[in-house]
Amino acid sequence: MSKRNPISATVNFDKDGVQHGHLRLPFSRDDSAWGAVMIPITQIKNGDGPTALLTGANHGDEYEGPIALVKFIRRIKADDVKGRVIVVPAMNYPAFQAGRRLSPVDEGNLNRSFPGRPDGTLTEKIADYFSTTLLPMADVVLDLHSGGKSLDFLPFAAIHLHDDADQRERCEAAMQAFGAPYSVYLTELDPDGLYDTEAERQGKTFLTTELGGGGTARPHTIAIAERGVDNLLKHVGILNGEPQSIPLEVLDMTGEENFIIADADGLLEPCVALGDDVCKDDVIARIWRVAHPEEDPVVYTSRVDGLLAARHFSAQVKAGDCVAVIATKD
Repeated sequence: MSKRNPISATVNFDKDGVQHGHLRLPFSRDDSAWGAVMIPITQIKNGDGPTALLTGANHGDEYEGPIALVKFIRRIKADDVKGRVIVVPAMNYPAFQAGRRLSPVDEGNLNRSFPGRPDGTLTEKIADYFSTTLLPMADVVLDLHSGGKSLDFLPFAAIHLHDDADQRERCEAAMQAFGAPYSVYLTELDPDGLYDTEAERQGKTFLTTELGGGGTARPHTIAIAERGVDNLLKHVGILNGEPQSIPLEVLDMTGEENFIIADADGLLEPCVALGDDVCKDDVIARIWRVAHPEEDPVVYTSRVDGLLAARHFSAQVKAGDCVAVIATKD
């Protein structure tokens, strides 16, 4: 007999109108024997039509998504939509409350926990509920990310390359409609356990973003997220109107050579700025050992022609950290 996920929703997914509620996950802790983790969820439904699943704070220190989605919830009425929009502004709510990438409850990385387990850790239970309940209802899925405390990105929407031509075409159209300044074809260094991977396995039109970082949010990146949400929903027919068109630059980050990984600890000296053009063999960054100034720095150079699409945000780096990502221009 298969296990049942213990999460219960306080919204009725079949009911029209605007409903604000929670995904209630029982969690017995020291100060609350029959307590629960209460993950905010809003549904806006009006008759038949496609379903969009919009999520933020898959990692708890990424903020453009939660801000844009809460603002969306407050301004959209049921009469504005045709179909259904399910909004979870903070997927990993314990991590979001703590301002951390990972859950403080079990150190779980939600975006490495899919498809999850109904009888697993708290983070695995959240992943399982999305995999077995929310994703199957959705036609299109938007997961809003930014760089968190450790990375800073040019603002882009991204999709993965798909073997299925129809799915790839749907995802490409969604990426173009979203209207971020940059559109990126992305290959993950390790796709196992990603929300993306599970959504795509289920055949969904899936779109993700990276919209800045540094553990903060900026006016222009919030505006990109807000405009992108509306554009995507207009594209699939849930909102009326045409997506707002802006000039896009298409980038490629599908090779290991795009990623520069530190192999030393130390103090990071960035040598180029986000968005700067670079050529192969250009110096991107240096790592200095401040306690040993007599030693030469470790120098990192680009392996491709392109532009700096992402960089390590903190000046302190450890071996294994991503120092930079050089995207090639399509």
